[in-house]
Amino acid sequence: MYWRTKGSACRTRDMHSILLTNPMVLLAVILGSTIIFILFLQPRHLSSSPKSDSMAARSFVIWLHGLGDSGPANEPIKTLFRSSEFRNTKWSFPSAPENPVTCNYGMRMPSWFDIQEIPVTADSPKAESDVLKAVQNVHAMIDKEVAAGTDPNNVFVCGFSQGGALTLASVLLYPKKLGGGAVFSGWVPFNSSMVEKFPEDAKKTPILWSHGMADRTVLFEAGQAGPPFLQQAGVTCEFKAYPGLDHSISNEELQFLESWIKTRLQSSS
Repeated sequence: MYWRTKGSACRTRDMHSILLTNPMVLLAVILGSTIIFILFLQPRHLSSSPKSDSMAARSFVIWLHGLGDSGPANEPIKTLFRSSEFRNTKWSFPSAPENPVTCNYGMRMPSWFDIQEIPVTADSPKAESDVLKAVQNVHAMIDKEVAAGTDPNNVFVCGFSQGGALTLASVLLYPKKLGGGAVFSGWVPFNSSMVEKFPEDAKKTPILWSHGMADRTVLFEAGQAGPPFLQQAGVTCEFKAYPGLDHSISNEELQFLESWIKTRLQSSS
């Protein structure tokens, strides 16, 4: 069974046939489609006692979508996080503004920043100024939640594809250590010179990086370039490769993300 986000018109593996008929439609679809393989799992029986709820830490999770997608289309993701630790979690699924995108021949679509070429490789051009503007918006969301009382250590930024690249930039440039950043099928969106601008506390934020080895949109090599970059900057990164997975997110990845966040949540006081 496949779950497709709003605007998805095809499976990623059909890209070559679509490219022959309409390349601009293709580029909008392959980056904007977060396809999740939903497995039929046995339901987990959770305690719903008031005591359990009160002990759960208050946390905040931001999910940043891919090119051409929208925040609301990704909201079903939160339904997979069923553990009691997420009972006091606030989720945010923002939508990117519409902007012209170079790799789509200047066509306007929901996009956090400009992308020069598809497929994205480890050496693709970087749109650093655009990325930095988008980072400011993510930081504003985090600041608002922290001001409302959420411990920064319980703030997690996650994203797919273009949203994954923005996730990386957002956590590495935030002035405080956060709970973590999770990058799915993303890439490093800036040059190595940007490392000098990483706040020391930001370098303490752990990164989870997941990438499909069959990805033909953001090449696996682009994902593999992430850990060495982060290691050089002094950032801890856990990299997970998924054989056979194309430019999409699997249920297995999200299950691991749930456990990864759980182990990093700070207890409520």
